[in-house]
Amino acid sequence: MTNPTRELHDIGQRLWLDSISRSLLQSGTLERYIANFSITGLTSNPTLFEQALGGDDYDDGIRLKHERGLAEEELFYELAIEDVTAAADLFQPVFETSDGRDGWVSLEVSPLLADNAAHTIQAAAKLHRAADRANLFIKIPGTPEGIRAVEEVIFDGIPVNVTLLFSPAHYLAAADAYVRGMERRLLAGLDLKVSSVASLFVSRWDAAVKEEISPAFHNRLGIVMAMRTYRAHCELLASDRWLRLADAGARPQRLLWASTGVKDASVPDTLYVQALAAPDTINTMPEKTLLAFADHGLLGTAMPADGGYADAVLEEFRREGVDDEKLAERLQREGVDAFAQSWHQMLTRIREKCAR
Repeated sequence: MTNPTRELHDIGQRLWLDSISRSLLQSGTLERYIANFSITGLTSNPTLFEQALGGDDYDDGIRLKHERGLAEEELFYELAIEDVTAAADLFQPVFETSDGRDGWVSLEVSPLLADNAAHTIQAAAKLHRAADRANLFIKIPGTPEGIRAVEEVIFDGIPVNVTLLFSPAHYLAAADAYVRGMERRLLAGLDLKVSSVASLFVSRWDAAVKEEISPAFHNRLGIVMAMRTYRAHCELLASDRWLRLADAGARPQRLLWASTGVKDASVPDTLYVQALAAPDTINTMPEKTLLAFADHGLLGTAMPADGGYADAVLEEFRREGVDDEKLAERLQREGVDAFAQSWHQMLTRIREKCAR
């Protein structure tokens, strides 16, 4: 029987797991996903860690670190680095056999730094040193200050996952920051083997407009924005500016689809995975979505590099009253706020556990 996840892998798309927990790492589940479902990377975020800390898997670690006098944020990062380094070690064989293209894990700077470039740069360097893994991305949000930080962090040689991107404009800002950092490295005579991905969030578009549009338009906008972003990505990689870097040995910043779990129970649970099949991209999916696609996913036509019908459909949304540019900015700010809320909840949870 054909394995749908293997089919995606074979067309050139890489599947990463958007989940992290100590039980996932210690039970052998992640190793099974690597072996059976062609999983070649993993992403984390503050919300995922906040959920993971809700159980008792971390209680002994929290107690021991609390006894050492660690404050909540420092205590959390020790726990998180233990998890992401364990995951990075599981993906190390993939990292080596792919010559560094795959086998990555991601750890995010504090979302409270989203509007402070200087502190983001410092935090990225500190986390990268602490984790000490070649296959670790530091996640930085694609806010205006985050984008400023991305250029500097890339110039410093630290791999970056630019997160919370929602539109072609957001993507191009992240890509430009990556290219500027690499151009500066080239001028400085530095190694150009610095990897990056740009994470476009998809399903949140559809959740945001569901109550504002007619049912015929439900669950279509996220895919349209992804198609337009993929076109921008392909055009960038064909540009003279990028080709000069590629000729010097630079690797492209890959486009990553995030937020690929459906939020509407009335549509197929594999909707976004099937629609976002595209070579040389990454799809990071929640565990539930991965299992659904492995069980009954179908691989359709690959996403067209020219954007296909996306512009025409977007015009229909605009006639429905959707202002996609304003909505992209709102979604990014809401994303930052949601991660900040998870961050505060996570630190509160740690504080309460320490008190017990």
